[in-house]
Amino acid sequence: MKLAAIQMVSSPDVAHNLARARHWLEQAAAQGAELAALPEYFCLMGLRDDAKLAIAEALGQGPIQQMLSQAARELGLWIIGGTLPLATPDPARVRNSCLVFAPDGSRVARYDKLHLFCFDNGRERYDEARVLEPGEAPVVAQAAGLRVGLSVCYDLRFPELYRAMGQAAPLDLISVPAAFTHTTGQAHWELLLRARAVENIAYLIAPAQGGLHENGRRTWGHSMIVDPWGEVLACLPEGEGLAIAELDLERLARVRQQLPALQHRRL
Repeated sequence: MKLAAIQMVSSPDVAHNLARARHWLEQAAAQGAELAALPEYFCLMGLRDDAKLAIAEALGQGPIQQMLSQAARELGLWIIGGTLPLATPDPARVRNSCLVFAPDGSRVARYDKLHLFCFDNGRERYDEARVLEPGEAPVVAQAAGLRVGLSVCYDLRFPELYRAMGQAAPLDLISVPAAFTHTTGQAHWELLLRARAVENIAYLIAPAQGGLHENGRRTWGHSMIVDPWGEVLACLPEGEGLAIAELDLERLARVRQQLPALQHRRL
């Protein structure tokens, strides 16, 4: 099946971002994709961290979720909906949530980002815990006949998350919507993506934010699709667009047969 990783350069304007997301979902469907994935914060890259609070939606309600559901139904796509802010009982906190929609428009999975990014090199400072509440559990979605391990951005640095998701059965596809900073992305993005694909013997799709945003933040981009041998099948360095590649279940089975590392685990 054909996969599409959508790269965006989202702005503080939610309506504009939703229109751009819909445009790229349409382009993905037109190019034959059966599953398309949006980046983290596709709906908003605000001028302040707390801008997320103002657009937070209750689960199952709101224009962001409506757009995802409608696009999935009208385009006949499986959609991994990047992330959007979902409301919590604490008005000062939201969940950074990834929702998965089936081609009939139904929501089939929800994952709340477990690991919250914090970084300070003296020039750049980030602390997601100021406005985000962490999730509580790993989530594996059933999508397009695949076992899809859901993760978000900073989760990529925690290999035990993927091991936990693959405990019951191996993952076929790992999803990593992200908004990696240019600094950390340049150093670690591809390295970590390929490592997660290789050690879990799974395909990996990583749609990202990629460019200079109105809030002054620069994201690394390089949205990519990686195969279970660690080969980068598609990559878009910067700017809006698509990274498209085929997921080949026969190749996945062959790699697992030739190198049955998942069966050799001892810890």
